[in-house]
Amino acid sequence: MKTVKIVSVLLFIFLFVGNAFAREVTAFRFDNPDSLKRYLQVEFSLFYEDYKNKQFEDAYTHGWNVINTDPTDYLKYRPFKKMETVLWFLHDSVKVHTDEQLKALVDTTLYLYDVASKYVPEKKGYYLVKKAFVMENWAKADPDSVIATYEEAFKLDDTLPNGYRDMLGLLYARNATEDNGYKLKALELYSKLSETEPDNALWISRIENLAENMDELVDITGKSWKLDPENTEKAWKYASMAIRAKEYELALEPLKFLIEKAPNVVNYHKQIATAYQKLDMTNDAIKEYKTLIELEPDNRDNYFNLAIIYQEMGQYSVARSYLHKAAKADPNWDYPLYLEAQLYESAARNCGFEFMDKVVYLLAVNTYKRAAAMKGPHATVAKERVKALANSVPQKEDYFFRKMKSGDKIKIEGGCYDWIGRSVTIP
Repeated sequence: MKTVKIVSVLLFIFLFVGNAFAREVTAFRFDNPDSLKRYLQVEFSLFYEDYKNKQFEDAYTHGWNVINTDPTDYLKYRPFKKMETVLWFLHDSVKVHTDEQLKALVDTTLYLYDVASKYVPEKKGYYLVKKAFVMENWAKADPDSVIATYEEAFKLDDTLPNGYRDMLGLLYARNATEDNGYKLKALELYSKLSETEPDNALWISRIENLAENMDELVDITGKSWKLDPENTEKAWKYASMAIRAKEYELALEPLKFLIEKAPNVVNYHKQIATAYQKLDMTNDAIKEYKTLIELEPDNRDNYFNLAIIYQEMGQYSVARSYLHKAAKADPNWDYPLYLEAQLYESAARNCGFEFMDKVVYLLAVNTYKRAAAMKGPHATVAKERVKALANSVPQKEDYFFRKMKSGDKIKIEGGCYDWIGRSVTIP
């Protein structure tokens, strides 16, 4: 009962003030500061109440009375955001909708964003990107003017949602000609998005849809860099696009340029090392991976990649040394141990099938078992290799005829195996 009385009293006061103000407005003078202040107080109060109660048609009138007069004292209540909500509701409402009414709402919304940018300049980027959206989707404005508005918004505010960047990118793509450079702008935009959100497949698909084939995109980015040869960002885009298109030879020139400009940037060396490896430029790839080891000595991948190269070259001893370094960089990683077992297996397979070859197979099996015991990603395949090599290791009769017994150690030696330098224990 007490609550009802309080509400009744407040309602009476509100109605009384409202009626009194209505009488005052009739004789309202803009040159009277006190009268102006009271006018704005009541109008904002009515706007706020109508907005809160979702009476948006009434809120519209009161809100504009405040905004068109002087909203300065009410900025902390975010009147422009509230009016934006009102206008968007009215635009989408089924109640409104002659062509004239729609056009008036569109024009009013665009005007709101202009006024908001003036009073809240720190939020101008937001208001511009919303203005661009309305221009594009409600007003069906000229694409070039919409694009210019989007671009200005992103220059002012780099934190705007990427959904709006996608809208700009699609505008670029739809309106690209040979002369306006929009296709390149779209490519640059989506390349940046794919770098900031590498797991978002949408950006890659947008890039792929920009041209009939990847070669065209490589050509576009290459020409862009050649026209601005000191631009490192364009060089990187060209290199990245060439690598994505598996045009590794084309990627070398921009990557060499980038490394010359910034010799300690790890990613440049990684990309050029990959390109050299794909092009079978082995010595250059080795040099780059050794540079990467100097730049980031705790990165396991650099050691491992060198091990792969030396394995392919048949230099098993060097390969194994780098595998050990990779394992030291990451003791919980089972892949170096698994690959070491592969080195022993490959060596035995390439040498023959005499007793010593069987002993090397046994070393491979023991190493696979150690990899499996780590219970990492390669545990299952390591167990499979142990089973597969069950008939390749020495059998009981092999030991019997050589008068060997369980627990004896066998030193691995011979022309094929000088690099191993290990012994195995008979199980």
